[in-house]
Order: sequence, then C-alpha cells, then structure tokens
Amino acid sequence: MDEWLGPRELADASGVSTDTLRHYERLGLLRGTARTPAGYRRYPPGTPTRVQVIQRALAVGFSLKELAAALGQRDRGGVPCARVRTLVMERLAALDERLRDLTALRDGMRVLLEEWDARLAATPKGQPARLLDMLAEHPELQQGDTRTRPSYSVARRRY
Repeated sequence: MDEWLGPRELADASGVSTDTLRHYERLGLLRGTARTPAGYRRYPPGTPTRVQVIQRALAVGFSLKELAAALGQRDRGGVPCARVRTLVMERLAALDERLRDLTALRDGMRVLLEEWDARLAATPKGQPARLLDMLAEHPELQQGDTRTRPSYSVARRRY
C-alpha cells in the first residue's frame, strides 16, 4: 500500500472505527499523520500494519499506555524489546493463573450442580430447596481477588 489513506479508508482497511484511529493518534500510537489543505487527516503508507500491531498488542494484554511507551521508544530509535518481552511474559503468567482459577471454578461448579441435583431430587415438589444457601459450603468457589475478577454475567475479553 503506497498511497496515503483517509480516515475512512484506514478504518476499513484495519477493521477499527475512525474514532479509534483518532484516539490512537491522540495517544501517540499513530505518527506521521498529515493534513490536507482542507484540514482532513491523511495516514501514511504502512499505517494499516501499525494498527494491526496495536490491535494484537492489546489482545495479548498491553495497556494503551504501555504500548504508547514501547512504540514511542521504537519510533525514536530506541530498542524496547526487553521490556516488551517482559510485559508479554507477565501477561502470560497472569493468564495462566487466571486459567487455573477458572478451571478450579468450573470443577467446583460441576460438583455444586451435582449436589443441587441431589438436593432437588430429595426436596418435595413446591418446597424450597435453598440451593443458594449451599454456596456457603463451597469456599473453593471463591477464587482469586474478587475485586479484579470480571463479571460472568457479561462476556468480556480480558486478555
């Protein structure tokens, strides 16, 4: 791609919104943006690849601030490779921990459902089985720091 792109063209080519592109530009993630005489943004060749890098870095857990620092250092001729690797290694360790927590939670929920099925089978029709009260008997369902755990009622991508 050897031509400069307008915001809509870049958004279409990279799969993000024009608002996202402006946000990335404000944060210093996209550099070299020019303006036409009429004031319209034009993005240099290679920017779609840069947006892909940004999107994939976010997917592996970089914050926008961390990413801006690493890309800024690289843009200034620096070598952020060791820091970038460390950040991804930290994200992988956190992901592994989260997967262990989720596996334990899943296993605990399976046990809980078996107990609930037994309780429901033994409870006369129309009588309360008090299933939620049984949660107090399952400390294994309390995994990790609940302040940072995402809600399971809404699907959210954390990593």
